Amino acid sequence: MSINIRDQIVDKRRKRMAELGPAEGLSLPLRREAPLIPFPDRAGLICEIKRRSPSRGAIAPNLDPVTLVRHYVEAGAGSISVLTEQESFGGSLSDLIQVKKAFPQLAVLRKDFLLTPEDVTVSWQAGADAVLLIAGILDSDRLEELYRKTRELGLQALVEIHDQADLDKAERFQPDLVGINSRDLRNFHVDPLLPLVVRQRLSWHPRTVYESGITHPEEGAFAASAGFDALLVGEGVVRRPTLVGELLASIRDQQSSRFWNWIAKRLGEKPGRPLVKICGLTSEADAQLAEELGADLLGFVFWPQSKRRADPALLRCLTKLRTPKVGVVVLPPNSPELPEELAELLAEGQLDAIQFHGGETGEDCFRLQPVYYKAIRPTTREDLASAKSYHSPRILLDGAATLPGGSGEKLGQLILSAWKQPLWLAGGLTPDNIQDIVTRHHPELIDLASGIEASPGVKDHDKMRRLFTNLAEMASQYTPPYGVANP
Repeated sequence: MSINIRDQIVDKRRKRMAELGPAEGLSLPLRREAPLIPFPDRAGLICEIKRRSPSRGAIAPNLDPVTLVRHYVEAGAGSISVLTEQESFGGSLSDLIQVKKAFPQLAVLRKDFLLTPEDVTVSWQAGADAVLLIAGILDSDRLEELYRKTRELGLQALVEIHDQADLDKAERFQPDLVGINSRDLRNFHVDPLLPLVVRQRLSWHPRTVYESGITHPEEGAFAASAGFDALLVGEGVVRRPTLVGELLASIRDQQSSRFWNWIAKRLGEKPGRPLVKICGLTSEADAQLAEELGADLLGFVFWPQSKRRADPALLRCLTKLRTPKVGVVVLPPNSPELPEELAELLAEGQLDAIQFHGGETGEDCFRLQPVYYKAIRPTTREDLASAKSYHSPRILLDGAATLPGGSGEKLGQLILSAWKQPLWLAGGLTPDNIQDIVTRHHPELIDLASGIEASPGVKDHDKMRRLFTNLAEMASQYTPPYGVANP
C-alpha cells in the first residue's frame, strides 16, 4: 500500500495545532494591522516562500523571507505565497507576519493545510490577504464553512482542487478563484496536463490559477497559453529568483493557443481508446477521412528528405477541418529559425503546434515555437533522461531508426517499461497489432503513419478504417487516463 503523503502532513498539523493552538503559540493582534490587498495582482505570477518539501527535501533551509521577497518584487512580482506549514515545509506564521510587515502593499497568500475556521481567523490576524483552502483534505461542509469564513473577513479564498471529487465539493458554492494543482499531494507526482483536464469540467467561470510544476519559462508559457489567469510558482523561483523576470516575460508575451486545451478536452471526455494522431498526410482526401474516423490530431511532415513531405498548399485547402494540425520538423541543434514555409503556416493559423523530431534542444524548441512537443528516439534507458530538458507537457517516444522524422519500428520492451510518464507512442503501429500494444502499454496517444499506408505518403483507407474499428472493439477493456470519476 502506497504512503499518502498529504494525509501524513495533515495528521502532523492536527497534532501540532492541538498542542500549540491555531496561532502556533504566537501572540497576534485581535484585529489585523495591514491593509487588505486584492489577490492575486494583475501580473499573473504568485511567487512562493518555501524552505523544503517532502518530495525535494531541502530547497533553501536558511532563506530570509524578507530578503527573498525583495528579490521577487524587484523582478516585478506583485503577489506572494508564504508556505507556513512547519513539519514538512519548514515554514511558519512568523514568515508571513514578517513579509506583510515589510511589504504591506503586496498581496500575500497563506499557503497551509488549513482545517478550521480558527485557522482562517488567525491568517487574517497575521496579515494574509488570501488563504489556500485544499478541497482534498476537507469534507464538503467544512470546505464551504471555511470559504464563508474567509469571505466574511474580507479575504480571498484560493480553493485548490485536483480531481473530480474536489471539483464536486467546490461546485456547491462556486468560488470565484480556483487553483488546480498539477501535483497530486498524495504521492507528489506532477502531471502538467491535469490542470487543463480538470478545468474543462468546471461548470462555472472562476479565475483559475495553475499550481506547481513550473521551473522554467517554457512551462510558464504553456500554462499561460492554456488561458490560466495566474501561475503559482514555488521551488523554481526560490532556487533561482531571476526566474521571476523570465516567467513574467513568458506570460506577457504568450498568445492564447487552443492546442493543449484541445488535448485536455479529448483526454477528459473520450472513453474507450487512446488519442490517435494520423501523421504523414499528403492529400486532402486522406486528411478528411482521418477527421471523419475520429483522429484527434493530424500530422504533416515538413522534412525535405521525407517521402511523406507535405505541400504547404495542402494545409491551405484544409481550413474546414476542425482537428488540430501538427507540423513535424527535423532541425539540427541551434537552428536560427523555422523554415519560412512553416513560419508562414503558423502565422496564418494553418498549423496549431510543432512536433520537433530532430536534434533540437529544449531552448531551441521554445525559442522557435512555444506551442510544441518533442519526439525522441530512445535506445537506452539513459536516453529517456533527456526528456526532462525539453520542458514539454508530453514527449513522443518513437521507435529507433537511422533516419529522423518517424521510423515505423517498435520500441523495445525495456524502454517502454522504464518510461514513467504518460505514454505518447509512435513506431511500428498497425491495425493488426494495435490492440495488443494498447492492452500491454496503455498509451495515452498513438501516432501512426507507415502502418496505415498503401505506399509512402499515400494512406490506405481500408487500413485506416480497420484501425479505428479495432480500437472501438476494445473500448470496454480500455481505461482512459482521466476517467470521469477521477482525473
